[in-house]
Amino acid sequence: MSAGCHSHGHEHANAAANSPAYKRILWIALAVNLAMFVVEIGAGVAAQSVSLLADSLDFLGDAGNYGISLFVLGMAIHWRARASLLKAASMGAFGLWIAVTTINHAMAGTVPAAPVMGVVGALALASNFAVALLLYRWRAGDSNMRSVWICTRNDAIGNLAVLAAAAGVFGSGSGWPDYVVAAIMSGLALVGAFQVTRHALVELRRPRGGTPQAVGSL
Repeated sequence: MSAGCHSHGHEHANAAANSPAYKRILWIALAVNLAMFVVEIGAGVAAQSVSLLADSLDFLGDAGNYGISLFVLGMAIHWRARASLLKAASMGAFGLWIAVTTINHAMAGTVPAAPVMGVVGALALASNFAVALLLYRWRAGDSNMRSVWICTRNDAIGNLAVLAAAAGVFGSGSGWPDYVVAAIMSGLALVGAFQVTRHALVELRRPRGGTPQAVGSL
């Protein structure tokens, strides 16, 4: 991961954070994530799939993250960094919740409905891929923008994993592919929380009035 310290990088980060186009994309992302939360929570319960349930709560958490990002746009970097810490905490809590839920399902031996997982997983992937394409231009910037990109990127990876889990459950008749994918999603959330927290803490240590540091995408 590279860090740009030149003045043009700072100016680009400031301009991007306050861009009307970026705000419009955040509103689109917010609407898509709320809609997919409703779809996936219902499908996850019906299919008894822990990976779908994990993905549905991830959509809800991301909708909240996009809402927070819209609220703090234009504020001072220290306020945006504090918002990033809040989002990182939610990402970490999500990761821990998924870990516990996965263990419970594994102990119960739950076998989810693979066809439902496949159809809903494909729809979720299409939604997240579209949002990721819209956000790609703004993947580097302050910790607030960085957290938005990490959440969206992790979602797309998670959706691919859900599709792989559906194929695994269908082929094996076992719930273990579902459990493994849920564990991966838990790990992604915890790693993302660490990355955003580290970036936000750097921003909070910067003297007030300092400019945002542009951070390259992983």
